[in-house]
Amino acid sequence: MSIHNYYVSGNTAVGLVNYLQTNIEQLETIIYLKHPSETYKTNILKKLIDIYNSTDKLEALKSPLGRNYLDGIIIREKSVAIVTDRIALNETKGIELDLEQITGKHQPTAEKWELQDKVNHFTEKAYENFATGLKIHDDLEAIYINEMNFERADKLAETFIQGLLSSATTLNRDAQVYHRLFGTNTPNGVVNEVPHLIENLSNVYYIKGRAGTGKSTFMKKIAKACEERGYDVELYHCSFDPKSLDMVLVLELGFCIFDSTDPHEFFPARDGEKVVDLYVEAVTPGTDERFATKIDTVNRNYKSYMKKGIQDLVEAGKAFEELEQHYIITDRVIEKAVESIQDIIK
Repeated sequence: MSIHNYYVSGNTAVGLVNYLQTNIEQLETIIYLKHPSETYKTNILKKLIDIYNSTDKLEALKSPLGRNYLDGIIIREKSVAIVTDRIALNETKGIELDLEQITGKHQPTAEKWELQDKVNHFTEKAYENFATGLKIHDDLEAIYINEMNFERADKLAETFIQGLLSSATTLNRDAQVYHRLFGTNTPNGVVNEVPHLIENLSNVYYIKGRAGTGKSTFMKKIAKACEERGYDVELYHCSFDPKSLDMVLVLELGFCIFDSTDPHEFFPARDGEKVVDLYVEAVTPGTDERFATKIDTVNRNYKSYMKKGIQDLVEAGKAFEELEQHYIITDRVIEKAVESIQDIIK
């Protein structure tokens, strides 16, 4: 069966964000894996994926800790989510599975505390650098906002929505809106799941433009129109500035539109894929050329802080991997945890 990969948590300019709630609020059973080792919890989740992937559609929650980690899995047809305690929500009731009852209690040591402090220090430094980069990025947006024809952009959105939904049936139901990220900043760099998310969709739009040219606003209008017609909507937030949207995906329409600009720039390669360029359509011609020097200066400045933030996450990741080495995980303790979870799911 297919696996739907995405993130519900991410490292951003406003710190760690967590969008788990909207993805699990309709589910009957939430299981929280409690243990100090993320490696152990990830190995349990991977084992569960191996078991259920042949019979069930799965949603794999990728982790901003790095490519080797998972935050959880959702088996929506069974109305079950299994997630790590790292992203547990206090307001959501669930079953806490204390895995130290299987592995034995792991005692804190001075070395562990020192490594955890190092992880926290570099992670906070990364957030500070991302926040500084975002403030500088606002100067870039101001250039294009002043040259933007908002009336033209609004008309483009209206026309787009009309074309998308004119032949779509209005569904007599309340739509579900899921908040997610398609990628984030990690110790492995800036990563995304865009190719995976769009690979089976027949109607994909690559939205181009510049900072401040209304890409997020354009997508928010489309999302609202789909929701009002009863279609479930997946909203993927920007992992730099989570107030902005980077993607709207509506599986029932086979439709997706996403911000296809740096650092997640792609180009159409299949039938049914098109470009919507808001710079071309709604910005004063020649803006790039007239403000080239200022744009280049601001771009280089903000990207330098993004690079510093990623370097900080790399250092946090090194300390985190060293910390994980303190936990000895065997196949047997993974199997026992999986058996406990299967007993709950039955």
